[in-house]
This record gives sequence, structure tokens and C-alpha cells, in this order.
Amino acid sequence: MELMEQRSALAALQDLSASGNFYQGPQSGGRSCRGYISPDQFQLEQDRLICSRPFAAAHSSELPVPGSYKACNILGIPTLLARGRDGRVRAFRNACRHRGMRLVPEGSGCAGRFTCPYHAWTYDDTGSFVTGPHFQEGFPDLLASDLQLHTLICEERWGFVWVVLKGDTLLNPLASLEPIGRDLDWLAASELGIVAATDLDIKANWKLLVEGGLEAYHFRVAHRSTIGPYFEDNLSSYSTLGDNIRSVLPRRSLRGLDLAKMETGVIRQYANILYTLMPTCQLLVQQDHIVWINAMPLAPNRTLLRLVTLASATSAGQEYWDKNHDITLATLGEDFAIAEGIQGNLDGGLEQTLHFGRYESGLGVFNSLVESALK
Repeated sequence: MELMEQRSALAALQDLSASGNFYQGPQSGGRSCRGYISPDQFQLEQDRLICSRPFAAAHSSELPVPGSYKACNILGIPTLLARGRDGRVRAFRNACRHRGMRLVPEGSGCAGRFTCPYHAWTYDDTGSFVTGPHFQEGFPDLLASDLQLHTLICEERWGFVWVVLKGDTLLNPLASLEPIGRDLDWLAASELGIVAATDLDIKANWKLLVEGGLEAYHFRVAHRSTIGPYFEDNLSSYSTLGDNIRSVLPRRSLRGLDLAKMETGVIRQYANILYTLMPTCQLLVQQDHIVWINAMPLAPNRTLLRLVTLASATSAGQEYWDKNHDITLATLGEDFAIAEGIQGNLDGGLEQTLHFGRYESGLGVFNSLVESALK
């Protein structure tokens, strides 16, 4: 985020705070309940948006050296990430080409080859078939060159390993993230590591979870006992960068900042910045760390969330990072409980429009981006 952009965003919020006004969209809006409970809508989102856009499958530090691998489940697809001897990270379906057995159990490790636990067919770190017991005698019609592991589109950039589950001919699989690329460069997440992580199973639609971070109207109510007192009341701004959203949530300390003396990076001391990387990855940027919020929609009313604190491990002790991670869990947990409360009513047959006020215009923008992707 360029210095002039930082100054401009904070100046606008300072002016609004001083005048007692709020950041508002031109009009209010809303969405039907059906968009959060319809199986057809959910499947359309999976097919045309979630599986066809970059999914943040891992932080680069999870594959630190050649030979590192991570076996995980991405949206129901068993996936194997492997950093080859050439340093490149590749993604494969975690399935043997013989009978479809999972090659590697979920988890991380280091291995130059992967051997199926069923019949010992073996593959190297590029996914190429190497050998299998009695292969030539038993499979005379099969060529080893035809038994490459099923490959998924995979790119490593900005400190993350991105996987696209659908499509195999994308010329630029990260095209949807390019408009926000300069901000991601600024964050320098590749220089950070994972200092704490938590997996959560949330009984709510994935869009409700994203929406919870796009407005500050609820801060003084929902977060009154946690972070609410440290932030301005009902004050945040946002801008779109392609199909992505950058939100700025000012702390009360912003009132005392002399913008003329502001240096680059200072914005993190006076505001939280939330990047919503469409569709399911969010980066909550705080003073000395980043919270990576990665959503994996599994059903209209179920989302797996991975909350990860990214930081320079040498800048503070583990006790400090555990405390910060616990604060994140407590605060976002309040949002998640609200999302589950809404979802419970929607699943119970509630029929009404979910209203977005002018303070919540970012929600309308987010939903419009989703709807545009489905056309």
C-alpha cells in the first residue's frame, strides 16, 4: 500500500471522525435469505467462483525446503503439495494412478518420493511414475509416461501457495489477484512464518463469515468486551481492487496522528487493514503480524476455517504470539457465533430480506462481486 494511499485513507477517516460522520455508500440494500441456504446457489458458487479462483492452500513456510510436502484436503479434494528439488511447488491429486488409493496421509513431511501404501506404486516429487512391483509383467499395455499424478494448477507468490481446482489451461491463474498485487508485495508475507494456527468448523454460510469483516457497525455492540473500545464507533472505509476488497478500520488513536509526518507502514499502528481476496481468503493486517483467515465452504451452512497468525518468529517469544492468537480467536469467535445464529434462523425457514444499511455498503459490493462471477 503506497504512502499516499495510506495517508489518503487515514485522512478521510480522520475527517469523518472529527465531524461525527460515518463512511456511507450511496444507498442501502440487501439480499434474499435464499442465497445463504440454497444448495443450487452453493453449487453454482463452487463451480464458477470458488473452484475456479486461486485458493490459498498453504503458506510458503509450510514447504520450507526441496523435498517438503503437505497433504491436505481442499474443498473435498485430497491434495498433495510438494516442493521439488528444483525449488518449485507443485500440486497433485493425492491419488495413486493404479487404483486411486490416497498416497500420503494428511500432514506434512519431507520425502523425495511417494509410495502408495496399497501396492507400492511410487512417484517422484514432480509427480512422475517411477516404479511399481512387477509392473512390466502385470501392466504390459501401460506406459510409465502416461501415469503422471493428476496435476492441479499451482503457483507460489506473495508468500502463499495458490491452487486452482478447476481448469488446466489458465495462462495466468493469479489474474484475479493481480489488481491487489502491489499491496500483497507491500505485506511481504513471504518473510513471515506461522507462529500459531487453529482450525474451526463453523455452521454458517461462507458469505456470512466474509460479510462480518466488511463493516464496523457492529463493533461497539458485538465486540464491546473485546476490541470494541479500541476502535472508532461505526467507522471504516473500503475500496475495490479488481474483484478484491481492501477495508480500513481505524483505531481511536488515529485522532492524534499528524499525517504530514506519517511514514510508510505507519498505517498499521493506527488502523487494521482487512484484505478480502476473492473469494475465500482474508488477510487481517495488524501492527506486528497478519492473521490469515482461510475459508473452505463445504455446504450451504458449513464452512471450515483456518485461522493462522503470521509473524516474524524472532521478533517476540511464543508466549506473546499465543496471547495475540487467543485475542484473535476470542474476537473473531464473537463474529462466528453471530454468523451461526443467523444461519440457524435461515435454516429454520426464516423468510426475509437481509438488510444492508449505508454503513454496510461493503456487503453489497461483496455480494455483487460474487453475483457477477456466477453469470
